[in-house]
Amino acid sequence: MTVLTRTRSAAVLLSAVLALGACGGNDTPGERSATGGTAGAAKGFSVALTEPDHLTPGNTSSSYSIAVIQALFDTLVVIDPDGRPQMRAAESVTSQDQKVWTIKLRAGQKFHNGEPVTAQSFADAWNAAAYGPNAWTNNYYFGNVEGYDKLNPEAPDGSEEPPKPETDKLSGLKVVDDTTLEVTLTAPFSQFPITLAYTGFAPMPKAAFQDPKAYDVAPIGNGPFAMDGQWERNKLIKAKRFDGYAGPRPAKSAGIDFKIYASRETAYTDLRAGAVDLLQTIPPPSAPEARSLFGERFLSTPSGTMDYLGFPVYDKRFASADLRKAISMAIDRQGIVNAVFNGTFKPMSSLVAPLVPGYRETACGEACVYDPAKAKQLFDKAGGFTGTLNLYFSNADPSYEQWMTAVANQLKQNLGVADVKFRKIPATDYLSTLRAHKQDGPYRNNWVMDYPSPQNYLESMWGVDNRMGWKSDEFLDLIKQANSAPTMEASIPLYQKAEDLALAELPMTPLWNWQDQSGYSEKITNVRIDAYSPNLDTITVK
Repeated sequence: MTVLTRTRSAAVLLSAVLALGACGGNDTPGERSATGGTAGAAKGFSVALTEPDHLTPGNTSSSYSIAVIQALFDTLVVIDPDGRPQMRAAESVTSQDQKVWTIKLRAGQKFHNGEPVTAQSFADAWNAAAYGPNAWTNNYYFGNVEGYDKLNPEAPDGSEEPPKPETDKLSGLKVVDDTTLEVTLTAPFSQFPITLAYTGFAPMPKAAFQDPKAYDVAPIGNGPFAMDGQWERNKLIKAKRFDGYAGPRPAKSAGIDFKIYASRETAYTDLRAGAVDLLQTIPPPSAPEARSLFGERFLSTPSGTMDYLGFPVYDKRFASADLRKAISMAIDRQGIVNAVFNGTFKPMSSLVAPLVPGYRETACGEACVYDPAKAKQLFDKAGGFTGTLNLYFSNADPSYEQWMTAVANQLKQNLGVADVKFRKIPATDYLSTLRAHKQDGPYRNNWVMDYPSPQNYLESMWGVDNRMGWKSDEFLDLIKQANSAPTMEASIPLYQKAEDLALAELPMTPLWNWQDQSGYSEKITNVRIDAYSPNLDTITVK
């Protein structure tokens, strides 16, 4: 029997996590004010942010969106700094067989509009995300809930458009009562409680479905902060403390201004000038200066974020695994990390980040080791490459073009690829471009860990309908076996076998693992950033 519950010890652990400072600052809880907040709660602070794509939890996997959603919403489960699941909106998550799960909610939770948070709130949000015609980004995450296929019927032979689903509700969701949701999966899945920490599983109020477009720019959540007006595109997202919040992490400030920047460099300039209070992504070339300038207000945090170079294997020019390996071996990962990221990132030879259970440092073997001579041999064996080699990336950050420039130069020098061109896509269009398979050349693929499991990387990026167009029944079968393993420990060897298979064909090659460099102003304290959350609720304004 699998049981995750908000026992007294779990609550104490969560309280302890919130009470411990990440680095410097005031390590003691602030004095309570007459309004129920903390001393200093009359003031707000600002956070630098890149423009999100959406703010509806089920319709975005963007890290920029998630930073806001984590402040506005409480998920059922949260991952603590040690990578362990703890209860948040849930009181318990239990199962006898890992296929049928019972979720009990904490009583008394409210949305920002006063509507009660119930089991139906979660069911409605999950059904909306899983309903194929909605085309929400996180649709895939509900693929293992019974009834998903009915909401996502396949197009019949000879037709490009799938038929309209006959239902808009997952049969695997059963609202037992206001505080009890029963979830039936298509197969046992030991990772299920961990997945519930992902923001795509957050609840939504009934008001959200009356006007989804309006909701996307002014979402109503159940977290410690509420929207303060509408999202001002490319400018500002304002949030204020929600005084009706009854959960375990009340906001210790009056609110947050998410200031939207076109580049991290501009945001860093404003951080130095005191025009923004928190920047979680200091440009790596500025990290040494920031470390010296901010002292204890500079934080370096291990990250689950990875960069990869993906190949469009649906394009016959990239169908050869030898060609893909040649390109991988022609890339000097350490050289690029040193030149572009000032040595702050970690070159990778694994598809999963180091903090994920089952990580193996050299899983990729020689295919991820810089070896220009062997790369050229493989390249020639594969028949080389003719025509223009297009490299795709978004315009969200200047470093993307910097490292793509290095990759282009190395492919020219080491493999003799004469014609390399850049395809720089607006950030708001980039993910939709990849999902639609509009890229006809290698592309930057980035993954921000949703929860610490190999499944989150492998199935999400290499599974059905992946961006590379790669297909492997053997890989999918291994993932299925791993997902159905009786325990997390038993699943690891199976996930590793699946990783080995993906690395052998290399439809996407790992590049480097991010190390998040953050800095904050003298105006704020109790800044506790970890690999899973910026914990904006803990920040106190002096």
